[in-house]
Amino acid sequence: MQNTGRLPVLFPDIGYISTYPPRECGIASFTEDLIAHVHCMPFMGKPVVAAMLAPGESPQQYSPPVAFTARQNSYGDHLRMATFLSDSSVAVVNLQHEFGIFGGERGSWICTTVEHLRKPLVTTLHTVLPKPHPGYREILRHLVVHSARVVVMNSLAYRILQHDYEVSTDKVVLIWHGAPAPPVESPSQAKQRLGLEGHIVLSTFGLLNRGKGIEYVLQALPELVEQFPQLLYLVLGETHPNVYRSEGESYRHELLALVEQLRLREHVRFVNRYLSRSELALFLQATDIYITPYLSEHQIVSGTLTYALAFGKAIITTPYLYAQALCAQGRGILVPFRDSAAIASALRRLLEDPLERLRLQQQALLFGQQLRWEHVGKQYAQLFRELAVQTRRIQVSIPAVSAAFTHVARS
Repeated sequence: MQNTGRLPVLFPDIGYISTYPPRECGIASFTEDLIAHVHCMPFMGKPVVAAMLAPGESPQQYSPPVAFTARQNSYGDHLRMATFLSDSSVAVVNLQHEFGIFGGERGSWICTTVEHLRKPLVTTLHTVLPKPHPGYREILRHLVVHSARVVVMNSLAYRILQHDYEVSTDKVVLIWHGAPAPPVESPSQAKQRLGLEGHIVLSTFGLLNRGKGIEYVLQALPELVEQFPQLLYLVLGETHPNVYRSEGESYRHELLALVEQLRLREHVRFVNRYLSRSELALFLQATDIYITPYLSEHQIVSGTLTYALAFGKAIITTPYLYAQALCAQGRGILVPFRDSAAIASALRRLLEDPLERLRLQQQALLFGQQLRWEHVGKQYAQLFRELAVQTRRIQVSIPAVSAAFTHVARS
């Protein structure tokens, strides 16, 4: 895949640096969905993925559009990744950035990649930490400087980048996290398919880790199930692979023990596996109230909350940064961190007032239309194409200038 010396802007190929399926990772799923909805556009070329490998992961499991694999623990691979993409047919490179998927201290080796990349770079930021550690701060500043455009998925990120990272936001654009359109089938039909008829379904989904705050929902349930015996709380998803490597299933076992202690066995179910998109859509459609009791106030993006809003769910959530943005103006109920009593109060409010629950669902569904992948993919495609065209115009003008300079220098 050699560079022909010109940028094919009519149908530009796009490079991606990210994790990618079959790796079980939220960013991998995000990138796969993004590619599907960018490259279905008639004016786009093909995707070329440079996939990051976790320690011990085999490159043999990957297939196109993955054309290059880089080991997280190899500095050389981070460097070779820049060379590969620079010499390829791609017109623009999109970096899906999360600190934990790259090598070096705090993921710093990705800075080497972008320094040596000879193609315009669009960086999508999945984490923008307020008041960051100096190491995180310098990495993010480095990425912004070397990017032609920076995509954030939360309007609050503008202020954080300006104040905490001291970077200009002139090149920053807001494109929301994408989500699929809700299934055609009704919630009652989804419940029937899952064997959940007769239940009021609460759910939380995502890779399980201690930051999820599931225990606070469990502690809120005992006083509610007496009044609403049909309540069923679904905890959907396997343990995060990094957490599993470090502590196994200890957090899940603690939650299971808490379920027994609170006598909630008939009201809580764990689905301990990585859900396919179709399974996830089915469980979400069957959900009456979606809960994100997350503990980190600095979380600036949440794919799970995006999905719930796009599906038009009544939402109860702690006020982390992404929830503040998405659930503003009555699109959800915000409750304090680590507050089981507040979660119980919010649940009772929605359980006792179906009209209020319906109002939240309608507000979520209305806002969620702009979060659908068809809309998000089109925004990315237009951004990539505009940058490819702009860069092509600059490159076309360079040879004449360079030739004149060479002629003068030799005379």
